[in-house]
Amino acid sequence: MKVYQSNEIKNIALLGSKGVGKTTLAEAMLFECGVIKRRGSVLNENTVSDYFPVEKEYGYSVFSTVFYAEYLGKKLNFIDCPGSDDFIGSTITALNVTDTALMMVDAQYGVEVGTMNLFRFTKETSKPVIFLVNKLDLENADFERTFEQLKENFGSHVVAVQYPINCGSGFNAVIDVLLMKMFTWKPEGGIPEISEIPENEKERAEMLHQQLVEAAAENDDELMDKFFDQGTLSEDEMRLGIREGLVNRSIFPVFCADAEKDMGVRRLMEFLGNVVPFVNDMPAVLNTKGEEIKPDSSKETSLFFFKTTVEPHIGEVSYFKVMSGKVKEGDDLINTSRNDSKERLSQIYCVSGQIRNKVEELVAGDIGVAVKLKDVRTGNTLNGKGCDNEFDFIKYPAPKFRRAIYAKNESETEKLSELLTRMHEEDPTWIVEQSKELRQTVVHGQGEFHLRTLKWRIENNEKIELEFVEPRIPYRETITKAARADYRHKKQSGGAGQFGEVHMVIEPYYEGMPSPSAFKFNGQEYRMTVRDTQTYELDWGGKLVFVNCIVGGSIDTRFLPAILKGLMDRMEQGPLTGSYARDVRICVYDGKMHPVDSNEISFRLAGRNAFSDAFKQAAPKILEPIYDIEVLVPGDKMGDVMSDLQGRRAIIMGMSSENGFEKLQAKVPLKELSSYSTSLSSISGGRASFTMNFSSYELVPGDVQEKLLKAYEETQDAD
Repeated sequence: MKVYQSNEIKNIALLGSKGVGKTTLAEAMLFECGVIKRRGSVLNENTVSDYFPVEKEYGYSVFSTVFYAEYLGKKLNFIDCPGSDDFIGSTITALNVTDTALMMVDAQYGVEVGTMNLFRFTKETSKPVIFLVNKLDLENADFERTFEQLKENFGSHVVAVQYPINCGSGFNAVIDVLLMKMFTWKPEGGIPEISEIPENEKERAEMLHQQLVEAAAENDDELMDKFFDQGTLSEDEMRLGIREGLVNRSIFPVFCADAEKDMGVRRLMEFLGNVVPFVNDMPAVLNTKGEEIKPDSSKETSLFFFKTTVEPHIGEVSYFKVMSGKVKEGDDLINTSRNDSKERLSQIYCVSGQIRNKVEELVAGDIGVAVKLKDVRTGNTLNGKGCDNEFDFIKYPAPKFRRAIYAKNESETEKLSELLTRMHEEDPTWIVEQSKELRQTVVHGQGEFHLRTLKWRIENNEKIELEFVEPRIPYRETITKAARADYRHKKQSGGAGQFGEVHMVIEPYYEGMPSPSAFKFNGQEYRMTVRDTQTYELDWGGKLVFVNCIVGGSIDTRFLPAILKGLMDRMEQGPLTGSYARDVRICVYDGKMHPVDSNEISFRLAGRNAFSDAFKQAAPKILEPIYDIEVLVPGDKMGDVMSDLQGRRAIIMGMSSENGFEKLQAKVPLKELSSYSTSLSSISGGRASFTMNFSSYELVPGDVQEKLLKAYEETQDAD
């Protein structure tokens, strides 16, 4: 295989909502470029992209697939991304390591919520976008409506390069207003017949051609001057202007296709090969030091590993992008991300799904694969001598679905833990949490299907039976008024005994509160003489403030750390429900010692029990985690979504409209979001999406608190 230089390489992410036809388009592209001799289909489970067993089981993409094509003397690297919002992590990864997004839109459904979400990610990563309206042969296909929706949602920079002559079941021709030709296909698709534009289409074609020329000219001063002088541009000049417009996102070209019948694919490939930016046309990536790293093959070698899979009979397959320099078979590199461990790339490949082609060298900007590396993980950077780059430019969205996970056979728990770690390396949006607080292993993901896929793979590939259960909620406990308690711990069992007595006052803590001076309980005043104050930031949020108000030596100073340990014991396992307690100020003001029997354990137990007694008298409350959520939903489903949220104790914070879609912002308790992704999909027919982020802890309603207390008491009785 030829070694392609940076100015001959283009990296393209293939995006679109679920079912829009990305995998089918990938097959047609590979066929047109001669990589495969026969096109597969999703139905027959023989496509290049969807080759993992779980993808064949579900019938659509679960993982992103890297493939390449050599076309018009260039190398086009593609990453075919899953359409489901549950697998958005693969899309975000692809957008960060490619340079152009090819966004597919279904001609039946037009712009969907998924299309808008994906476009937002292209904006965040500053990537050029080309729209491809697919499935033009279907009965309900409507190009005109779809094109108008594109312009409404994404602005006046959306410009038609093609439009269909006969949209619907008879589709077989398009007018190309860049080339000003008509393309017509036979029923089997493939190579089109190219002819002049019919008279009855010339006026529309010339109008759209003029709009395209103007859009191309706007991106270059010389082209603009030439356009003003001549009123038009040559084909090459238009290509130059469109390329510059793509780079600065001032033009979003629209193409037409029927990928299943291989109509329009060849022409699309020509545009990708001739017009879209090369890797060295795009802005440089920043390393973790903030330095620009350009795809320059003359610089030191630096590789970024963006994806890891485990394939049968091979093991780990590691995908990388050459960020700078060159990499050759047999190179020894340093893993900057893992303590400068050494790694040898004994063989490197270019891949199309499962098809691997061995190569001797890859240069800056290219994408390749290595197998069976010793200690390389997703997100690692490997460098040559004299280079210390490290990259961390991929930012993933917060998870939206969580489940506690168990191996049904306890003896397989350790193996399960290792597998979950490996799965996270394959997909960083699978987040594994070993929760000490909840005493559960909790797996976080982007949706129910996302986690169900993880479960399917472990059960079917690793033969470990799993159980998913709804995870516990990380409640917090606090108090709302001051209270006083004392406790004497006394134990005598022959020889030295145990004795410790602690008197304390507890009160709610807030920032900036004055030092304690006096408290009054049951008509009696308790004066505080502050000798020392210590503030502890708690790992789980909030604070514990420990105030030493002891006078006269009633408790020796050496026992204060033991009292603090006792307090922390109960803060870690609150008196109400066993949840973490927070935001409490404790004044220890009196107590008693014994010259022989007092020791640290005595005061630790006395402090813990005094705190527990006082806490229960201090109008204790349970706090629950509240999340900010933002829902994007079609206007016709807004009422149903609102009703559902109100049933989840949501507080609506705001609403706005965006071209037929509604954006809804609300605060919702985490307890009520357990299966929200599934419910929202059901309510909206899969046409809505949402994001969620932690907001704060708030008091639970009284009836909810009563249920929690009762449930906790029952578990304690059972124990």
